Amino acid sequence: MATAARSSGVRSEDDSGLKHMTQPVVSSGVENDAVARLLARAEAVAGQCAELAAETDATPAFPTRAFERIAEADLLAAPVSQDLGGAGLDGSAATRSELLTLLKTVGRGDLSVGRLYEGHVNALQLIQTFGRPEQLAVWAADACARQLLFGVWNTEAGDGVKLFPLEGGRFRLVGAKTFASGAGNVQRPIVTGTLPDGGWQMVVVPADEVNVAIDPSWWRPLGMQASTSYKIDFSGVELGAEYLLGEPGDYFLQPWFFGGAIRFAAVQLGGAEALLNETRRFLQSLDRTGDLYQQARIAEGAIAIESGNLWLRGAAQAVDFGLGRHTRSDIDRMVNYANMTRLAIETICLDVIRLTERAVGARGLLQPLPIERIIRDLTLYLRQPAPDAALASVGRMMLERATPVHEVWRD
Repeated sequence: MATAARSSGVRSEDDSGLKHMTQPVVSSGVENDAVARLLARAEAVAGQCAELAAETDATPAFPTRAFERIAEADLLAAPVSQDLGGAGLDGSAATRSELLTLLKTVGRGDLSVGRLYEGHVNALQLIQTFGRPEQLAVWAADACARQLLFGVWNTEAGDGVKLFPLEGGRFRLVGAKTFASGAGNVQRPIVTGTLPDGGWQMVVVPADEVNVAIDPSWWRPLGMQASTSYKIDFSGVELGAEYLLGEPGDYFLQPWFFGGAIRFAAVQLGGAEALLNETRRFLQSLDRTGDLYQQARIAEGAIAIESGNLWLRGAAQAVDFGLGRHTRSDIDRMVNYANMTRLAIETICLDVIRLTERAVGARGLLQPLPIERIIRDLTLYLRQPAPDAALASVGRMMLERATPVHEVWRD
C-alpha cells in the first residue's frame, strides 16, 4: 500500500480514476495457493486457540501460547503487503475479502485473541497507509522477520496522552491510555496523543524498549479477560521523530477511521459462529436434535450467521481503505456501508446469544462448557463506540438523497 496523500482524503467530483470502491472481489493475483494455505493454517490455529481459551480466561492472562501458534503459522506477517515481505492481506481490494475471513476465523477460536489480532491488523494497515518508506521497511520487518505484535491504543480518559516537543526533533509523552489491549505484550503499539496546538498525532512506541506504568487493576470486565486491556501511563517516555506516524489528524481521515469497523465486526461474527457451533454440540450431546423448538432455534441462528457472512462479503466490495482518491459522496457511502455492517452484525450476534441461552438453559451456561465464556466475551466486545451515531448517520444519508434505495450502495 503506497503512502497516501495527506490533504483531506477527498478528490473533487470530476477527478478521473475515482471508481475503485466496489470492484468485485472474485479473484486476484494475490488470491493464490499461498493465501489458501494461510487461511487453512488460520483454521488450525483457531482450533488451538479455542482449546486454550478457558485457561487464559480463568487466570486471567495474556494468551501467550495462542500467539505462539499465530506466529508459527506466519499470521503476524499476513497483513503486510507482498512487496514488504508479507502475505498481502493488507486491506487492499485484492485481498479484503480474505482478510475479513481471516479475522472471523481467529475470532471463532477466541474473541480475546481475535480482538488482539484485529489490533495488529489495524496497526499494520495504518503504517502501510501513512508510513514513510524507511518506516515501512523497519516496521514490516518487525512484523514479518521478528514476529512482533502491533496494536492501536487510542482510548483515554481525562489524563490522556500529550506530546511535548524537545530539542533535536525529539518529543516526550505525558499521560495514559485506557483499554490498551495486550498491555505488556504488544511490542509496537500505535499510541495517539495531543500536540501543543491540539493536533492528534500517531506514534509507534517501541514498548519493549521503554519504561511505562501498567495498571492491571483498571481492567475488571464482564468478559474479554484475556485481552488484558489495561491502563498504561507513558509519562516520561522520550522518542525521536522517526517514531511519528503520518501527519496530525491522519488517524481520523475517512473512509479509513469509520470504515475500519468492518474488521471488528468480522471478529464478532466469528464469535457468534463459535457460539452456534457450541450450542449445536450441546444439544447433540443431550440427544435433543429431534425437538422441533430446538430445530427452529438452530435454524434461526444459521440464518443469522449466513446473513452476517453476506454483510462481510458486501463490505469487502464496498469499503475501500485507500485515501486521497474518493469524492465526498464516495466516502459518505463507504462509511455508512461500514456503519450498516457493524450494526447488522451486532444484531446478529445478540440474536445468536438470545437463541443460545434459550436453547441450552441454565445447564448449558455452567463451566467448564465454553458457552458462558463466549457469551461473556461477545457481550462485552459488542459494546463498540457510538452505535447510535452510526445508525443516525445511515438514516441521515438516506434521507438526504433522492436516489432509489436499490441504487444507493452501487458504485
